[in-house]
Amino acid sequence: MTQAKAIQIAYFLLRVVAGFLFIQSGGLILFGWFGGMPGQSSPPPLLSQTGIGGILEFFGGIAILLGLLTRPIAFLLSGMMAVAYWQFHAPAGRWPLQNQGMPSVLLCFIFLYLSARGGGEWSVDALIWRNRGKATTA
Repeated sequence: MTQAKAIQIAYFLLRVVAGFLFIQSGGLILFGWFGGMPGQSSPPPLLSQTGIGGILEFFGGIAILLGLLTRPIAFLLSGMMAVAYWQFHAPAGRWPLQNQGMPSVLLCFIFLYLSARGGGEWSVDALIWRNRGKATTA
């Protein structure tokens, strides 16, 4: 296997796993998966901050997993994770290790990287661009 192929596979896996994790997180908020939100017996209102976060996580996770509109959606999710860190974790301590904010920080920067790099070769974005190029030359 060439180094370029290994990089392509690793990037694909990073995108798919990040999307899959976000789908689960959004499913927990919106649909009560895995026991639902701690301390809540029903899903939050969709237009609440938690509800909007759940929508972004679930549907954004699906888009990231598929590599659909990767750049803008990943940028939006990166910002969402930055807000989550500063609003919910940072007040509890100075360092991410102290305030349980490590996943938020890590996902913020993973999504920032995805927004800079795009969907990659194995994505719906790439498929669209390949088909668009074929239609233009035909």
